[in-house]
Amino acid sequence: MTFVGLDNFIFTLEDEWFWKSMYNTFWLAIVSGVPQHLIAIPLACVIHALFIRTRNATIGVYFLPYITSTVAIAMMFSTLFSTDYGLINMMITRIAQWPVIGHFLPQSPIDWLGEASHIKPAISFVVFWRYVGFNTVLYLAALQTIPKDMYEAAKMDGANSWKQFWYITLPSLKPMIFFGVTLTLIGGLQLFEEPFILTGGRGGTDQSGMTTAMYMYRTAFDFNDFGTASALSWILFVFVAVLTWLTNLAFKPKGGEQ
Repeated sequence: MTFVGLDNFIFTLEDEWFWKSMYNTFWLAIVSGVPQHLIAIPLACVIHALFIRTRNATIGVYFLPYITSTVAIAMMFSTLFSTDYGLINMMITRIAQWPVIGHFLPQSPIDWLGEASHIKPAISFVVFWRYVGFNTVLYLAALQTIPKDMYEAAKMDGANSWKQFWYITLPSLKPMIFFGVTLTLIGGLQLFEEPFILTGGRGGTDQSGMTTAMYMYRTAFDFNDFGTASALSWILFVFVAVLTWLTNLAFKPKGGEQ
């Protein structure tokens, strides 16, 4: 073995595949992560307000994808995304026959896991579907800690449902939103299982589904370059640490806010 200093880091930062994998990782993290919270917050509010007796059963249904095996989920969606026999293409084909909506939909089956332009949206949908229930559970738990007296006082002052949500519910959820966004950010930058299985471990056409974690795995075990893989892991760690710090700054109380 020969000590190479910072050569592995320099090689990684000059590697086009590394930056492509970083682009894919951030694309998937944003497209799959942001909708999770935009859907989970109102969904948790609806379950909290309307599903009082069946709340546990309802949230259990949404939480089920999170505790299901990643391999099973990825294999299931590989079948659903099938070009010839997939249920998703079958539904799109039938809807495309409708008079008005059909003009905006493709008339032929989509190769979700074969065409470079469709691989990332397919992976994002799987990640979103799996983790939106987890975030819903987090926000539902936080909603149950908000005192009902605050809502009763707001009603007496004439606040409608929207104002109650904006001035009571949302500020009260801020610590949980910070926690959920941080978990989503870290998990998104470490995304591995879903794209690895859906693309057969190779990243798909034009490496459109290869995340940084996948590239690190391939560098170590496919290319047998453990030094560069170690440099990749440290660079990814720095990205995660910096973005987590920025997220902390974004949610940090300002002025006299408590």
